[in-house]
Amino acid sequence: MGIAGPINQKTFHSEKKKFVLGQLVALGARESQQGIPIDELNYDELKYELLLASFRVIGVEKDENRWF
Repeated sequence: MGIAGPINQKTFHSEKKKFVLGQLVALGARESQQGIPIDELNYDELKYELLLASFRVIGVEKDENRWF
């Protein structure tokens, strides 16, 4: 692999992180469950926070979304 390989991997990883961060901001998330600002989280932590935030989007007040 040439020198372009590692640079492209870093760029790709950075773009993935920016995408997830943007999704969290769009959902109104500002900090993690532990109180850490989301812009300080790594990619895996951001993915986890996005998962949690997506669960909160589901309207539990609707009858079809109730568990019991």
